[in-house]
Amino acid sequence: MSTVVPAPSSALLRNGLWLAVALSMGAAVSLGITRFAYALLLPPMREDLAWSYTLAGAMNTVNALGYLLGALATPLLLRRLAPGTLLVAGSVLATVFMGLCGFFVDAVPLLVQRLLAGVASALVFVCGGLLAARLGAQQPGRSGLLLGLYYGGTGWGISLSAVLVPAVLAAAPGPHPWAWAWWALALACVAATLVLLWPARALQALAAPAAVASSSQPVSGMRWAPFAPALLGYGLFGVGYIGYMTFVVALLREQGASGTAVTWFYALLGLAVVLSSRIWAGLLDRSRGGQALALLNGLLGVATVLPALTSAWPVVLASGLLFGAVFLSVVASTTALVRHNLPQALWASGISAFTIVFAAGQIVGPTVVGWIADGPGGLARGLVFSACALWVGALVASRQKPLAA
Repeated sequence: MSTVVPAPSSALLRNGLWLAVALSMGAAVSLGITRFAYALLLPPMREDLAWSYTLAGAMNTVNALGYLLGALATPLLLRRLAPGTLLVAGSVLATVFMGLCGFFVDAVPLLVQRLLAGVASALVFVCGGLLAARLGAQQPGRSGLLLGLYYGGTGWGISLSAVLVPAVLAAAPGPHPWAWAWWALALACVAATLVLLWPARALQALAAPAAVASSSQPVSGMRWAPFAPALLGYGLFGVGYIGYMTFVVALLREQGASGTAVTWFYALLGLAVVLSSRIWAGLLDRSRGGQALALLNGLLGVATVLPALTSAWPVVLASGLLFGAVFLSVVASTTALVRHNLPQALWASGISAFTIVFAAGQIVGPTVVGWIADGPGGLARGLVFSACALWVGALVASRQKPLAA
């Protein structure tokens, strides 16, 4: 197959970094706020509503199920809608479902809202990743940086949540102060959605290139088999990392960490996510096989197991910084893998394939860790399980070889 890549406009070359930063608000909404802010709300909601850890984990499990459904639907929707349009629509829907979570106390409607928010966040994340990959194709010399900037936007959402949620919980009136936190997070999503309007419009011109079919590679979608080690390794990443991001704040609370300490921990974790775009950009540009995915999964396993081994604050803080500096670069590594090994006409289906296995892993992780945490050993044992899943994922991903040109 051959592709025709549109020539970059001077405006895109001049504003590439700022476009990537603005586009990163999609990652801030889809993961940083819609997914990960729940870790800060889990302890007060669990205490107020008398949840088990299994039910608390199920809230993120159904969110991941919705994410899987959204990832499956995105390629179909992209046949009818431009990615910029779908990006903004998904962000608007995610904002609405976040706000609705503040109106319910029963588990069933909350589960439904988390499910729907997951669907919307997948639309945002996949379309944002696709536009970031196309932007990177216009500037090959810094494509790894541009991808990292997009995925690093998750860190802005995490850090904002770390500051916003405790402040709202402390000031909110009424019997359920966590409801006000959901509404505040929804307002943050509104602001991020408004920022997304610019890159969605500016990058709309970067349409998928015209493709010329050949007998060796159909244009309808990528073949999964050649990517099997990376897909399996990425699925195990989904299993492992989400246990940490769902329960680490609850574990710190159990270990006696103060509210201020938890705020600093989560805010610094988010800041490390933002900085990770610089740390790993070179690796993402060089690695054409599964090396980057394997290395990052292995480091993430180390970060995940540390709070399970000790409550010493310097070690716990190092865990958060290492985790933040690595985990979204794992996501970026799969987009880089797709970009290195597939023609641009197949990037959308490639990114969607990795998003699907990522979502499938996230469905397993929170419920299993919550179930383990309800038994002997508690949350610490649950994080050991998460770390083991990440290390197995690193081993599997190391078997991924670059595809022939």
